[in-house]
Amino acid sequence: MSAHNFATAIGDCSISWDGDVVTGFALLAPAETSAPAPAWVNALIARVQSHLRGEPQDFTDVAYAWHQVSDFQASIYHAALKIKSGQTATYGDLARAIGQPPAVSRAVGTALGQNPWPLLVPCHRFIGANGKMTGFSARGGITTKLQLLAIEGSELFPA
Repeated sequence: MSAHNFATAIGDCSISWDGDVVTGFALLAPAETSAPAPAWVNALIARVQSHLRGEPQDFTDVAYAWHQVSDFQASIYHAALKIKSGQTATYGDLARAIGQPPAVSRAVGTALGQNPWPLLVPCHRFIGANGKMTGFSARGGITTKLQLLAIEGSELFPA
């Protein structure tokens, strides 16, 4: 497995890959030893940089290492990829999208908290049923979550 650190408009990020699949992504990652990135990773990095400058990108076409997550997590992450930039949904909405009752919302939140590809698989677009911001596993927590939603143009609060 290889990893590469890169600068973005909100701070340094890191991407890891094995062969032709993305195995991990970290927002606001501390600088570490960085391997040279192949062309397909550089193209993905350019898309991430554009997204974090406010130019929405869709990451549904990325080759993720699905084998490293459970079937339940994969179902959640596939459903999360359908929530587009500028949109938000609740954890209950995501539970229903995978055919589960809203009572599964906590398990959905736990799975999103374990997302190995935050931003790419948009776990930041999910909020509590009452509209409250809940945890975010990336560095900076809820502050980073709100920053990402603002970059994407989400209108969560009345002016």
